[in-house]
Amino acid sequence: MKPEEITSTCNEHYDLISVLYHMLEGAWKYENFRKEAERAGDHQLAQFFHDAQMEECKRAARAKELLRERIGIAVSR
Repeated sequence: MKPEEITSTCNEHYDLISVLYHMLEGAWKYENFRKEAERAGDHQLAQFFHDAQMEECKRAARAKELLRERIGIAVSR
């Protein structure tokens, strides 16, 4: 049985939620990697992980907005 069959969530919502989860998880991991690089004194690598985290957070914000729009559309029907 597919997840959307169990929860009655459409594929697009499920996919977007899954991607959002992984983006937020990635942002959290990048933060940990950044801290490790800072502890090791590798400021260039720390900056790379910081930049990656910021990009991931920006994409996550976009995913949240898309999800909000779609849930609003689904609720108003």
